[in-house]
Amino acid sequence: MLARPLYNPGMISLSLEERVALVSGGSRGIGAATVRMFSMAGARVAFNYQRAKKEAEQVAQACGGEARCSAIQQELSSPEQAGKLVEAAVSRFGRLDILVANHGIWPPEDAPIDKMSAEQWRQTMAVNLDSVFGLVKHSVAQMKKQKRERGRAAGHIVLISSTAGQRGEALHCDYAASKGALISMVKGLSTELAPHGIYVNCVAPGWVSTDMAAPALEHPEISKRVFATIPLGRAGTPEEIAAPVLFLCTEHAGFITGEILNVNGGAVLAG
Repeated sequence: MLARPLYNPGMISLSLEERVALVSGGSRGIGAATVRMFSMAGARVAFNYQRAKKEAEQVAQACGGEARCSAIQQELSSPEQAGKLVEAAVSRFGRLDILVANHGIWPPEDAPIDKMSAEQWRQTMAVNLDSVFGLVKHSVAQMKKQKRERGRAAGHIVLISSTAGQRGEALHCDYAASKGALISMVKGLSTELAPHGIYVNCVAPGWVSTDMAAPALEHPEISKRVFATIPLGRAGTPEEIAAPVLFLCTEHAGFITGEILNVNGGAVLAG
């Protein structure tokens, strides 16, 4: 008879008690929703912001203040800067169990490939890919050296990609390429890190009502075209992205690694 893992629904919850999480880009949008949701689940959370100090402080205060939630000013456009953020998070809370790489940029102006500047390409890759590499590199190093608790994962990593990373996005090839690279990272890292007890997954949102998407979603003509590509007929909310991220970091997702979880109203099926 095959051995089966014990599963008692009454003993498994969405709790993240005694866990420490680092969320990049946590002052607004999906990141802020993730910080709040993780905090509500019992985690201590560190997150970074670049310029939105007021918003970051408000999020941190609402999530318990310095004892439970720490806002760290840190630009993320290189592996070295990412390493400093991981170091600051570990210094603040003593360990690191969860990494959510959420930050990123989406240049809103259409840029045909023959008109796209090398500077734009380099900047998009620096923020969306190079710094994520740094976050993962240094987070994994920290997770590997921590004492692993029996019956618990050694760590969880969730990278935030996009539908654009799967089907491309005309006139935004820099963004699509960077997000597609994250999906490939997840697939490779999930098998590399499974023997170490570190889970690696991806959440791929479509259009979400955030500050980054506002120029398009608030434009009468553009928004009409956008909603026409989404079977559910609307953009998602930050909380609708944060909830699947939380799920992937709990015991309920104990047999899930290397997964690309689409949260986009069916848009990726209609592209």
